[in-house]
Amino acid sequence: MWRWLHPYAKPEATYRLVEKLLPWFAALTFISLAVGVVWGLAFAPADYQQGDSYRIIFLHVPAAIFSMGAYAGMAIMGGIALIWQIKTAEWSIPAIAPVGAALTVVALLTGAIWGKPMWGTWWVWDARLTSELILLFLYIGVMALYFAFDDARTGAKAAAILSLVGVINLPVIHYSVEWWNTLHQGATITKFERPSIATSMLIPLLICLAGFLFLTISLVMMRLKNEILRHELGRPWAQQELEKN
Repeated sequence: MWRWLHPYAKPEATYRLVEKLLPWFAALTFISLAVGVVWGLAFAPADYQQGDSYRIIFLHVPAAIFSMGAYAGMAIMGGIALIWQIKTAEWSIPAIAPVGAALTVVALLTGAIWGKPMWGTWWVWDARLTSELILLFLYIGVMALYFAFDDARTGAKAAAILSLVGVINLPVIHYSVEWWNTLHQGATITKFERPSIATSMLIPLLICLAGFLFLTISLVMMRLKNEILRHELGRPWAQQELEKN
């Protein structure tokens, strides 16, 4: 069933696939973010309680969701690296981690900007905010571990283990508003049976979510290409790629 994936255990095959897909995802990123952000910031109606200040949702929510999504992807690659010893899975970890960390920073900063007019403060030690901050520390820890050892395989294994262990924080982030009494608002778009957001706001938000998904994939693929070349520098095909570029 999964035999079609086997060739991509070879770094060159993965590089060629990423090179082929990257322009398409970059184009989808530009189109969806341009439409979603402009629609959300300029044309979506103001909220009846929060006014125009709610518009940061079109950046904050996608960044927060894919800060978790990137970590989940990193953990999956870590599991593959530990179980099947696939090098490209190992190299995916340092490719994903900085992207996920950047999304986490964006989520925290936009959350603080949103929180100031709503809560009267930039930061509170709320369960969701604190667990999102822990996510940033996990990303930093994974990156530090990956490069902390002289032996690259040892560093990759340590980073993969931390990636898997840190997954426990993801349900804490997601369900924190249900498990504890927090200032952070509850679910909106994940309540598919009855979303707590008007359709005129929901549609541009969903487009922004798609844009951030494509952006995350594009950035990870760009970094993965560099990681593959860095590790395969002694191979003739990698030398040819460097000369071509």
